[in-house]
Amino acid sequence: MNGNGKIWRDGNGVCHIEAENKSDAYRLMGVAHGRDRGMQMLMMRILGQGRASEILDSSDELLGVDTFFRRMNWYSLISKEVEKLSPETVTLMNHYCDGVNKALEKRPWECRLFGYKPEPWCIENTILISRMIGYLTLAQSQGEMERLLIEMIQAGLDEAKIHELFPGILGEMDMDLIKEIKLQERLVSPASLWNIAAPLAMASNNWVVSGSKTASGKPILSNDPHLEVNRLPNVWYEMAVKTSEGYAVGANMPGIPALLVGRNNNVSWGVTYTFMDGTDSWIEKCSKGKYLRGTDQWVPFSERIEIIKRKKKDPVTVTFYENPHGVLEGDPHQDGYYLTTAWASSRSGGVTLNNAMELFGMKSVDQGMGFLGKFETSWNWVLADDKGNIGYQMSGLMPKRRQGISGFVPLPGWEKKNDWQGFVDTEDLPCCYNPDSGYFVTSNQDLNEYGKVDPINMGMGSYRSDRIGKQLAEKNKLTVEDMAVIHQDFYSNQAALFMEILAPLLPEGDKADILIHWNFEYTAGSKGAYLFDQFYKNLYRIVFGRNGLGIDAVDYLDQKTGMFNDFYINFDRILLAEHSLWFGGQSREALFQQAVETALASCVKRWGDTRKVMMKNIVFDGKLPRFLGFDRGPITINGSLATPHQGQIFESGGRQTTFSPSFRMIVDMDREEIHTNMAGGPSDRRFSKWYCSDLKNWETGIYKRVSVEGNQEKLPFK
Repeated sequence: MNGNGKIWRDGNGVCHIEAENKSDAYRLMGVAHGRDRGMQMLMMRILGQGRASEILDSSDELLGVDTFFRRMNWYSLISKEVEKLSPETVTLMNHYCDGVNKALEKRPWECRLFGYKPEPWCIENTILISRMIGYLTLAQSQGEMERLLIEMIQAGLDEAKIHELFPGILGEMDMDLIKEIKLQERLVSPASLWNIAAPLAMASNNWVVSGSKTASGKPILSNDPHLEVNRLPNVWYEMAVKTSEGYAVGANMPGIPALLVGRNNNVSWGVTYTFMDGTDSWIEKCSKGKYLRGTDQWVPFSERIEIIKRKKKDPVTVTFYENPHGVLEGDPHQDGYYLTTAWASSRSGGVTLNNAMELFGMKSVDQGMGFLGKFETSWNWVLADDKGNIGYQMSGLMPKRRQGISGFVPLPGWEKKNDWQGFVDTEDLPCCYNPDSGYFVTSNQDLNEYGKVDPINMGMGSYRSDRIGKQLAEKNKLTVEDMAVIHQDFYSNQAALFMEILAPLLPEGDKADILIHWNFEYTAGSKGAYLFDQFYKNLYRIVFGRNGLGIDAVDYLDQKTGMFNDFYINFDRILLAEHSLWFGGQSREALFQQAVETALASCVKRWGDTRKVMMKNIVFDGKLPRFLGFDRGPITINGSLATPHQGQIFESGGRQTTFSPSFRMIVDMDREEIHTNMAGGPSDRRFSKWYCSDLKNWETGIYKRVSVEGNQEKLPFK
């Protein structure tokens, strides 16, 4: 017992809550998060508030972290979002915060190490974390790609090549004006280490299948969010909650009490990111601390002064200049053209939290689409209900722009016509209810065809969604076991397309035979996957490095950013074309031959030998000796960027990062349970038996069964 209600673990360590009412349930959810993931929550809050230099250490890297988050200014304006909360949401959130604070009365020992006495957890902290999760690094990647466009123009890249790379989204691009912009941070230079504890997100899969195609006769829903897995603890936290009003089983993110994936009595739901373009930049003409508005009106910027405290060092004062478009990147007292940038969801949280609280009791797919569609951050949701309905709904604040403007190209800020004109109605966003095919798949691909508006300028390629859809279409009587097989699918449609062109060009020899006989699967033992990856990277270097961006820039973007990983379809479209300006006058076949010759000259390795990473504790980041057990591994990241089981490894912000299924979930609506595994465990406490208790299941593809009743002995919540 814990006050009014019970909290216990099942044999897998999953937290179970039993309470008479939702208020008690939310209080116990707070207790669970505070006990199991208190340090994770505090680290996220420290980052979001821009206080890492004050609390953790005073390195230059963390000063960059704090400067980034102070620039975003997410925390200072949250009080307005709290005003949007319904009375019920405020009540439930206050109970949740009470539970967190009760648990944090015994503060994590790491806090004592840093000399940190945490302030009480409050509703504003939950909204802050919601914004962070909605931005890092998915919405951010949109802004980075727009920045890359500017850098390409300023580097003198041919306009026709740029149009070929970004077809149909460059309306009113003024190259001469863009060349005048004074950029403050370059993408092709070392980045600041700002993402220590924040979860990095790259992509995900989710799909839902009608009962007409399942063995049980009820819908089946699957989800496997692709997040950073070389971090401990896992970003997800599993939970089963039961009250007199019903139950919910699934996973949330510590600090946010709503289950973002899971099921209740009547409905199941899963989430992926959608590449909605909600980040825009404007070109500001600046002089003497002012910006031009109209043809001759000069308006002073608002100045926001931030003082960043630093451990054992003098504080640093940073001044940010703001106007209605956003925060200026530069000093307006130095005459010139600079950028202001805004993220549509940066002033969000209240409406999202209200609707998140409704998930516990939603009764049907169409009702759930209404709740989920109102989330202000950008997601793809799939749903299924016990009546047999399935559906898809996109959410997010999509800016209204004038006709012909995509939001990808920075436009003159002094022209009023370039301002946002509010936001698109939720009802106009892409959605689908009971599709004729009997299934719906999202894998971050372009889904504009399902809406009245086009939120996506550039999505990921459809390789993963096409592969998943093919397997769902080919088979009826689908089962939970079939979904688990798809979760572990390492087949690459991308590789198959490239090999159609490459195979006839291969020379004779043992290494070439490896490629010829390769089954297009990125499994640990595959030599073909390794050789193809070498060919693919060489092709990038030749086509985009030698004939446009420069070899060094391509290597940097490939190895130290997610640019090619997010938007590879734009580049693949050129590489697979019969003719392109990027080919430098050579034939596609000649370029393929050059790339594969270099690949075949390398030593052949197995794919898995190059895919081993350590899982590092978010507080200590590999600084402690391995024998202490804070870090685990190495683990092997199978798959590639285009396989249903995604597997990516690259450097971001100065450290190695990965993207792979962080959490897997399968729900058959015929059973009041879910099937899951995750890369980690319930607790962030290194000396808890639940620190990495699910990792072996995750590595081997074994699923545990989680139901509200529990499937094993009830254990004390310790």
